[in-house]
Amino acid sequence: MKKTTGTDPRITAKWRPATQAVRAGTHRSEHGETSEALYLTSGFTFDSAQEVAARFAGDAQGMQYSRFKNPTVEMLQDRIAAMEGAEACLVQASGMAAMTSSLLCMLSAGDHVVAGRAAFGSCRWILDNVLNRFGITHTAIDGTDNAAWEAAVQPNTKAFFFETPANPTMDLVDLEFVCGLARSKGITTVVDNAFATPILQRPLEFGADVVAYSATKMMDGQGRVMAGAVCSSQEWIEEKLSPFQRNTGPICAPFNAWVVMKGLETLPLRAPVQSANALQVAQFIEDRGLRVLHPWLPSHPQHELAHRQMSAAGPIFSFFAPGSGEQAKENAMAILNALELVDISNNIGDAKSLMCHPATTTHHNMGAEGRAAAGIEDGMLRINVGLEDPLDLIEDIGQAFDRVAF
Repeated sequence: MKKTTGTDPRITAKWRPATQAVRAGTHRSEHGETSEALYLTSGFTFDSAQEVAARFAGDAQGMQYSRFKNPTVEMLQDRIAAMEGAEACLVQASGMAAMTSSLLCMLSAGDHVVAGRAAFGSCRWILDNVLNRFGITHTAIDGTDNAAWEAAVQPNTKAFFFETPANPTMDLVDLEFVCGLARSKGITTVVDNAFATPILQRPLEFGADVVAYSATKMMDGQGRVMAGAVCSSQEWIEEKLSPFQRNTGPICAPFNAWVVMKGLETLPLRAPVQSANALQVAQFIEDRGLRVLHPWLPSHPQHELAHRQMSAAGPIFSFFAPGSGEQAKENAMAILNALELVDISNNIGDAKSLMCHPATTTHHNMGAEGRAAAGIEDGMLRINVGLEDPLDLIEDIGQAFDRVAF
């Protein structure tokens, strides 16, 4: 193997985020390639029966099988861990694989979870329709209310699970308070940080135990592949997540891992620019008289908290079409249909600007009652602002508003 500093955590921990995004985790073969090698293999060969026995026994380092370990996947894991400031990381087949694995690997029948009510629809579905089947109960609360977290704790509470900012309400959870509360009671915090990425927010610095991602989003950044990631301490990864993942198999494919690695190289450039573009677009929409949920706008109820725990608010925010009930829904649909530049899509984190109607897409499976409890109204639209010129986006959204006539 060629020498590389990318595999030494003592060195990579000293690097700044932009350098970590390009170099951390990189190890080179005997060929000395500059771009990380793509190892499209399910298995590996061994020089002797004794060597393979030693690896499977854990007495020797090296590859065994790509469900357990793969060189390309390992490079991505090391890179994300370095960027997150985590001791270890395992990547998964998708964001939902990451969320599900991070909970199921440590919970048992009789355990209780406290979860933020505002969350991605599939995360709520896991709580309502998967964990409960195995005797794991949960309490959904208003994650913005610090007192609600403390009040919801039960003697059998084993995990706090939340995303901040939340999808699509942009609710924030006070990381320092909630993680501190969890630590004081021996509860593990699992934070979905997909909207912010480690470039804009690092929950571990506020006391979080586990940080989970849909790497499909900002980490890839071009809407190409599915992937997820979970970061935590070496002990938690080795004792909780790794055995679960090795034996249940929600692994990330080497090709997908390689694509996400390429995306990470530009993440420190994309995240700040897309955040600035989103703020400019959000200000325009608010100036048009519509209600906007964007943490960097002074109108957001948690504006001060956002500045305290984030370096920027990211590319995603929500706003509301005028009217109420069915009329608001019709106006929201009309805005989507009038767009000429912004695409209608339920994806986020892309370099292209995308917009969707959460009530009929990403959060449809929550039902009307669940959406109402989470603050997802019929007129809500969620936008992911990309790398286009923000003035072009403003012109497109403006003409859509004009065509809907409000």
